[in-house]
Amino acid sequence: MTVVALTFGAVALLLALVALALVVGLARRIGIRDPAAVPPTWRRLLRIQTMRSLDLGAAAARADAHERVAFIANPTKAGVAELREHAMRACAIRYLPQPMWLYTTADDPGVGQTREALAAGADVVVAVGGDGTVRAVAEALAGTGTPMGILPMGTGNLFARNLDLPLGDTPALLRTALEGAERRADVGWLELARTPDGEGDGERHIFLVIAGAGLDAEMVAGADDQLKKRLGWVAYFFAAIRHLGKRMEASISVDGGDPVVGRMRTVLMANVGRLPAGIQLIPDASFDDGKIDIATLDARGGIVGWTELFGTVVAQGAGLKEPRVNRFWRNSRIDHARGEAFEIRVKEPQKVQVDGESLGRATRIKAEVQADALVLRVPASTVAGAEAVEDAEANPEAEPTEGTEDVARDE
Repeated sequence: MTVVALTFGAVALLLALVALALVVGLARRIGIRDPAAVPPTWRRLLRIQTMRSLDLGAAAARADAHERVAFIANPTKAGVAELREHAMRACAIRYLPQPMWLYTTADDPGVGQTREALAAGADVVVAVGGDGTVRAVAEALAGTGTPMGILPMGTGNLFARNLDLPLGDTPALLRTALEGAERRADVGWLELARTPDGEGDGERHIFLVIAGAGLDAEMVAGADDQLKKRLGWVAYFFAAIRHLGKRMEASISVDGGDPVVGRMRTVLMANVGRLPAGIQLIPDASFDDGKIDIATLDARGGIVGWTELFGTVVAQGAGLKEPRVNRFWRNSRIDHARGEAFEIRVKEPQKVQVDGESLGRATRIKAEVQADALVLRVPASTVAGAEAVEDAEANPEAEPTEGTEDVARDE
């Protein structure tokens, strides 16, 4: 009888927690859209921040300048037609010229359309779609000085998450794209050689978030499309399970230095490091520091090693760094380095991905950063962080910088 009572009690507690989470989520959503509907005490308790009102100064300045906006949209995304109506209305109430609206195609995910918009006189280009559309628009805008806005529509939206864009809030996203603050961002460029010896000129691909070879690329290539539609980014973890036993041997050179040879599960090159669910895979990666952060991940000993690796990821996301001495007896490790250019050579051809897009196999990977290549429209609340970075760079003696660590070696 006691066991039955405890079971019912546990179930009741679980249902109560789920109900509480739903009530809190609903209250926060109502409070953001209609602050008067939630009492001030509850707004403070739930940390509800009301939506920023229209910045009349910024809107008037850009209307006076007759700023021409071009939207580059992926027509396969659900809700694009409705979003177009919102965008047209948002430009009209700001007295902006009628915006251009161009659709991507299977053959051109947005590069050609962006160049067409620039040739037609666009003053700002807005990518409407997932990470692939954002990456294509950024490829055409890199180095032009033309501002780029983002209206994310997809399962990952990794770059938008790292910019702290208000995902799911169309009015706020349109405000940011049309009258947001401007902030410069780096982009990464990947060059792939597919020849057996890794020599010769390679293909060039832009990345804004993370590029990688090994397990993460196998995970991206193996994710089921239908599962992604139902589960979103969680589908990638199911794809990863099939490849947990694979390791690769690679040599890695940082900024032209001597190569370091090691065995690992995956090697990642990051412009930003935050993943969905708040996971900080590479916490030190920043899109405006003029650097690329590289990380090698390895795990041995079966479930023990993978459990340790997951714990390390969670700990570093919380700002906790593992003492170097611990790495000699652990079954997993993450090693970091930072630089402006990397060269990676693998013993066997490995799958490669950029921002969630599979690029096939390669034997040599070169990565380099193009600093301040993009001008982004971001929420005004994030600009203070940019100013803090600039102040720190102007006063390097204010806080000592930590040296980079070697990438993984065989033990």
